[in-house]
Amino acid sequence: MAINTLATATLFQETLDKVAMHEALTGWMEANAGDVIYNGGAEIKIPKMSLQGLGDYDRDNGYTQGSVTLEYETRKMTQDRGRKFSLDAVDVDETNFVATASTVMGEFQRVHVVPEIDAYRLSKIATDVITANKTGMIEYGYTPAESTILRKMKTGIKKIRDAGYNGDLIIHATGDVMLELEMFLSTKMQTATISIGGIDLTVPAIDKCAIIETPQNRMYTSIKMNDGKTSGQEVGGYAKGTTAKDINFMIIPKPGAIAVSKQDKMRIFDPNTNQKADAWAMDYRRFHDVWTKDNTLPLIYLNIKDAA
Repeated sequence: MAINTLATATLFQETLDKVAMHEALTGWMEANAGDVIYNGGAEIKIPKMSLQGLGDYDRDNGYTQGSVTLEYETRKMTQDRGRKFSLDAVDVDETNFVATASTVMGEFQRVHVVPEIDAYRLSKIATDVITANKTGMIEYGYTPAESTILRKMKTGIKKIRDAGYNGDLIIHATGDVMLELEMFLSTKMQTATISIGGIDLTVPAIDKCAIIETPQNRMYTSIKMNDGKTSGQEVGGYAKGTTAKDINFMIIPKPGAIAVSKQDKMRIFDPNTNQKADAWAMDYRRFHDVWTKDNTLPLIYLNIKDAA
């Protein structure tokens, strides 16, 4: 057929990778993966550096020798997700395949892929924080209210600052939190600029900490992944975990989470090649995961709506 399916698949793959980073509310975490080594498949290598602190300077012998250790830690992306789609040849010929497939895959990415990636990342970080259970870094049983929300958020920021971290912080907050915060601050709300996928966005801020409004259905302490084939899970995607709690807001040091999202080679089969049906077939597969850094995990603050 005239259409170059290999080139089209490559183009789709590049476009969908960009969309996943730009539209994901957690896309800022991928900027922390700049030094990660990825050679395909599910494995990546994350650099880990350790340094010794200052020592006394000796006027006779000079500097005290220090050591630096740089090693790469192999991690495996646990999220290996995919779907196959078919477009009947009667409805889609080669002249309108690209436009139709672009619409289908763009909608799939926006409605299903991006929300799942966000929900997984935030729930994974929340699980790590709850497991670490650092004193004072988790508050349970708070319902957002106009009279108290600013104090609650500033308290979380203060706890992180008191622990010694003075760098940039990112806050993920639900719509309920943002409503109460905006009602309290009215026209006094600050703004900050955050880069997601190379695009600068202006967002609300508290104490120069960027706030990203995040839907409640992406703010759970755990989620359940549907496999797409078991009875009751055919719809695919994700759902709130059985024992999950609703998160109000989460404050994360900007370098504290490393997220990686890689689409495996996308494949497109034309109707003449597809052995199962007279239809265009598209295979979509994505590896992704997120990891919290050991030195910043104790600095992540979690405010949860439900009681402990």
